[in-house]
Amino acid sequence: MEYLKAFLCGGILCLIGQILIDKTKLTPARILVCYVVSGVILGGLGIYKYVVEFGGVGATVPLTGFGYLLAKGVQKAVAEHGILGALTGGVTAAAGGITAAIFFGYLVALLCKPKPKS
Repeated sequence: MEYLKAFLCGGILCLIGQILIDKTKLTPARILVCYVVSGVILGGLGIYKYVVEFGGVGATVPLTGFGYLLAKGVQKAVAEHGILGALTGGVTAAAGGITAAIFFGYLVALLCKPKPKS
């Protein structure tokens, strides 16, 4: 049942993104930003935790999950370090994912020969 919930949650998030691509003039980059910002807002309001409880990794792996992670990191850092934590908490919480993205992006660029679009 856990797999089904994760599939449904992640699938709904992907469906919304695909509808936005097909039916609006939003670019994929803007949709990406909207997803991250909505994850931050819903996480900050305490709403996204219910989505995570239901969907598990189906809610934490997509871009909204990244925004949720940033919001949780800021909340934790503010509780521990005061207002200065608002500047450091999100990056600290997401450091592992950011580092992995940079490392594997660099590795793929070395192994494959990227070409600009023609």
